[in-house]
Amino acid sequence: MPDYLTLKASDCKSCYKCIRNCPVKSIKFSDNHAHIIADECILCGRCFVICPQHAKEVRGDRARAEALIQSGFPVIVSLAPSFMASYVGLSLGQMEAALKQLGFTAAEETALGATMVKRRYDALVMSGDRDVIISTCCHTVNLLIQKYYPDAIPYAAPVVSPMQAHCRDIKRRNPGAKTVFIGPCISKKAEAETCGEDVDCVLTFDELKEWFKSGNIDPSQKGEKTPKDDNTLARFFPTSGGVLRTMEKANPDYTYLTIDGMGNCIKAIEDVIQGKMEKCFIEMSACAGSCAGGPVISNSRNSPVRDYIAISSSAGTRDFPVHDYPPEALEKNFASLKPRKVQFGAEAIQEVLRKIGKTKPEHELNCGCCGYNTCREKAAAVLEGKAGLTMCLPYLVARAESFSDNIIKNTPNSVIVLNENFEVQQINNAACHLMNINPQDIQGDQVVRILDPMPFLNAVQQGRNSYNPRSYLADYEKYVESTVIYDKSYHIIICIMRDITEETLRQQAKEELNRKTIEAADKVIEKQMTAVQEIASLLGETTAETKIVLTKLKESLIKEDHDD
Repeated sequence: MPDYLTLKASDCKSCYKCIRNCPVKSIKFSDNHAHIIADECILCGRCFVICPQHAKEVRGDRARAEALIQSGFPVIVSLAPSFMASYVGLSLGQMEAALKQLGFTAAEETALGATMVKRRYDALVMSGDRDVIISTCCHTVNLLIQKYYPDAIPYAAPVVSPMQAHCRDIKRRNPGAKTVFIGPCISKKAEAETCGEDVDCVLTFDELKEWFKSGNIDPSQKGEKTPKDDNTLARFFPTSGGVLRTMEKANPDYTYLTIDGMGNCIKAIEDVIQGKMEKCFIEMSACAGSCAGGPVISNSRNSPVRDYIAISSSAGTRDFPVHDYPPEALEKNFASLKPRKVQFGAEAIQEVLRKIGKTKPEHELNCGCCGYNTCREKAAAVLEGKAGLTMCLPYLVARAESFSDNIIKNTPNSVIVLNENFEVQQINNAACHLMNINPQDIQGDQVVRILDPMPFLNAVQQGRNSYNPRSYLADYEKYVESTVIYDKSYHIIICIMRDITEETLRQQAKEELNRKTIEAADKVIEKQMTAVQEIASLLGETTAETKIVLTKLKESLIKEDHDD
């Protein structure tokens, strides 16, 4: 199956919200991103609607529609009647005028096709041949049955959708024409590619809105508001219970039910398969509120009451005049599309559970944080390669707490954690050993009992964290380097102390030895200087005497030479 929904990886933030909301868990989490598994997806659009980061994108087909217009063939729009919820107050005439400005030849209401379809539903009920009949207007419901509940296929009405019926009728009346369906549904894009040549392209209301915007077209300012026509009963189709409201429901042996929302649809289908229902016609819609609550209905996704009023106020009391097709012309059969899946044994699942610390039944919290309904369902997804072990939040929390507790417990540094009332909340073994106390003696009490509170007060009141200042704890005869940090986000004060007593004492002893060594050296130097001075003095006197004697000897010798 092509990718009708794609991922903007840069915007996917690993929140698992799409997995939690996917009714069939057709999402694979890998490379820290959620990826839609096309073969398993039923295109309900829940992941697109609920993604808080808008990381899902619907495949755009505007270029295909533009190519059809440029081809030269007449291109006629089949406009879903839910447009009245997306463009409140506008008539078909106004919408057609705006669509013609985009290049379309004409626009008609898909409700014409709905009229054909509901007549086939009435005929099936009147025949009484089928015990349970499930409507097949919603392609997402059809995919749900085909992919996950193929045993329910015999209960699906063998009738085409209003979109296909209408587009087929457009081409009957306009040979050579191309058809473009515009509506609130993502799955219609997939349906169009499975119904032959009836539907050439599908656009969503969101795509149409952007097209109007880029062309600077305001539908409310185009064309004339067409008067209300009483032959428009099928406009009820996109509302919850709208299909039943248009049907004659002439067979009293049948019960007529309306079920919308994926969870309710799944439960109802399971009941049908299990034989818990009989003689009933079920109008089934994947979206809560039916098509009026579609995932791409533009600006009115969260206005169910307003949407219903807008649609129902435009609906008449009689059927559209439509061509009377024979049953076989609107017949459609559904085949199983069930994806192949490997079935994993209990031991394999148990092994995955063991890897995330779930060794007992009570460890399986089934909290749903990972996106899966139960821990075992998530374990099976891990084996399928759709999920990772670390997607389990309780496991991550437990591992993080164990990791941090081990660090705090086994670090040689003293760690004390206070609350904003300066009460001791946690104290590790190293701190207890440093201050020779037991944890129970101080936990819950004021820190002033064991330490000077000023560093903690300064951190909280003045925002002055302290890093590694040395201090002497006289009560404990210990020297420490302490760091005090106030964490405003967690409302705690953390004190980390490193015992440097031995280091400090060694330093002090070394300094004392150095001092004594310097003093001894000074005394030696002083004595040496004294000795040198005495020697120098003696040497000076002897030299002077020698000089005198030699001088006298020289003079005597000179005198003797003169006498000779």
